[in-house]
Amino acid sequence: MSTATWTAAGHDSCAADSARVMFRRALTLVLMTLLVPGSAQLVMGSTRVGRLAVRIWLAVLVSVALLMAMAFFNRGTVFTLATSPTFLWVARAGVTILGAGWALLFLDAWRLGSPLDLRRTHRLVMTGLSSAMCVVTAGSLFFSAHLMAVQQDFMATVFGSNVVSLADAGRYNVLLLGGDSGDGRVGLRPDSLSVASIDAETGRTVLVGLPRNLADVPFPEGSVMHEQFPHGFDCEGCYLNGVNTWAEDHKELFPGVNEPGMTATKQAIEEATGLRINYYAMVNLAGFESLVDAVGGVRIHVPEDVPIGGIGAPVTGYVKAGTRVLDGKETLWFARSRVANNDYSRMARQKCVMSAMLQQLDPRTVAFNVQQIAASSKQMLSTDLPRSELDTFMELALQARAAKVSAVSIVPPAIDTYDPDYDKVRRMVDKTIARSESSAAAGDGSARRKRLAAKPDKARAAAVNATKDLSSVC
Repeated sequence: MSTATWTAAGHDSCAADSARVMFRRALTLVLMTLLVPGSAQLVMGSTRVGRLAVRIWLAVLVSVALLMAMAFFNRGTVFTLATSPTFLWVARAGVTILGAGWALLFLDAWRLGSPLDLRRTHRLVMTGLSSAMCVVTAGSLFFSAHLMAVQQDFMATVFGSNVVSLADAGRYNVLLLGGDSGDGRVGLRPDSLSVASIDAETGRTVLVGLPRNLADVPFPEGSVMHEQFPHGFDCEGCYLNGVNTWAEDHKELFPGVNEPGMTATKQAIEEATGLRINYYAMVNLAGFESLVDAVGGVRIHVPEDVPIGGIGAPVTGYVKAGTRVLDGKETLWFARSRVANNDYSRMARQKCVMSAMLQQLDPRTVAFNVQQIAASSKQMLSTDLPRSELDTFMELALQARAAKVSAVSIVPPAIDTYDPDYDKVRRMVDKTIARSESSAAAGDGSARRKRLAAKPDKARAAAVNATKDLSSVC
């Protein structure tokens, strides 16, 4: 072989080695930017930009570590930050700036890799890789900023009250109502009414179920409703679920009151149960369906086929018996259907739905579906719970997931709903709360759950409506 040939071959080999070295250097700069933003600039001489970026990155890591430590040692602080409009605004702005800055650092790392000096194949690989890194990192941060905006909007829309109500006798009592103000309805008559009485220290919860057809509900002395109905809500066809509509139709009697219907309903339930209501939460049933779909359904034991429709409309199908994951429509009809059973069976099913959602909604599910949950919740939920108290109730909700949920229902045979003994009602509520505070139900309840699954709906409903542990009977 001639000297010229040897020289050409050596030149080609050196060129190939040089191209590989340049490609590895360009690749390394991009990967360095992924792992430690600014490090590529530091090693390539752009020390001012590199130092600033690395310092910001270290500050971010320290902040994340502190948040994780707080989440482990003091979840309340994290909940407070997560529901603070000021913190969310600052975090949203910071995350947006970080996303834009990281994208610019990737572009600069691509430039420092001298892409025009690379071979065509290497240049295409580096361009694609750098673009992908920009999209993944900056896109993730921009999406996080979007979720913070969704959170801010949701809290501003739903939790607009600024009136804080302190725990009464160590308990928060929250009135839970399910209503449907859709087509064919005049006003809003709640289909379901319950009080969640929550221990302010342990989160242990007692659900007090109140039938919508409870008659002659009393009102506290000195209230507008007591002046109108001194012997209880005893007008023709007037039951507990009609208090809201009556008060809304007579707003002139409630000067200066923003929600006379809800105010009157809370007063009636306070007088009937002896519990002071701290807050209320009204769930519109149409929004409830979309909420269940947003979280991927809820796993429930259906003891027997439950009709979909009926009561003035044709039955269009059935929620089939069995233990399975129900979608939004199935869960809604499981909770509200009464064509084949009575109101008391429906109350039992509603408690089972609430218990199932409390146990099954975990932080991961909420985090991955936050936008859909927020959208459906804005349609579904109205409440007077102030935003400043969200951290308290989020902490209690997590504690409640690990605690037994007890139940007491104001239903026959214990209470004649058309001629109720309200002294007895209050004694039943007091006894259940005292039992909940003094002792914990033993065992996981699986054997009892199996026995009840084989019982007819009426017997099962009675067990659900008066249980020390809902998870053992639902």
